[in-house]
Amino acid sequence: MASASARGRGAAQGLLSIGQVLASLSPEFPSLTSSKLRFLEVQGIVTPRRTESGYRKFTSADVERLRAALTLQRDHYLPLQVIREYLDDLDAGRSPATPTAVPPSIVPPQRRYRRDDLLREAGAAPQLLNDAIGLGLITGADSYDERALSLLRSLVALDRHGIEPRHLRALRQSAERDVALVESALMPLRRRTDSASRGRAAEVAPELARRLAEVRDALVRSALDRLE
Repeated sequence: MASASARGRGAAQGLLSIGQVLASLSPEFPSLTSSKLRFLEVQGIVTPRRTESGYRKFTSADVERLRAALTLQRDHYLPLQVIREYLDDLDAGRSPATPTAVPPSIVPPQRRYRRDDLLREAGAAPQLLNDAIGLGLITGADSYDERALSLLRSLVALDRHGIEPRHLRALRQSAERDVALVESALMPLRRRTDSASRGRAAEVAPELARRLAEVRDALVRSALDRLE
């Protein structure tokens, strides 16, 4: 009888890491990233297996499903819900008609905010934004994305309680130290030139950042408990 480890190795045969999937699909889709693959997973385009350590493993069928979804999205500007339903029909053995292409002109672009729009949406005073830019909390630009809006809203909420951007210098410095930690941890992968290693580094980086944020949150909560 085969051992459990041997059975595990057999089950893993033919499965691909997210880096290997990127290496396979990047020639056709150069802008594809590990973040986009994770987004497609969240949207139900694929459901990769997970190892005991939580790493994603993709089958060849997953790769073909991703290729089909990315092609439909690139060439026909189709929303992911339509693509998912189409692929699900194919998997179920049905013969659905190819979804109707959506004209590029009606595909909503990513929302950008001019300075005045950003201030209005966040309910922020101009000086608060100026202070945030001056301290490097927000990067000054002609227009701003949703992340900048979310951050400015948080600064507005903190400011109501007397916590000003100048009080957050330590947080920015801590974030920079976190980035340095992540870069150091990923250095062995980043030194390699193959696309699989680069894909693996891109996959691990946000996971490490999330873990560091969890540790920081736990430490803050523990410190708050001592105040009660």
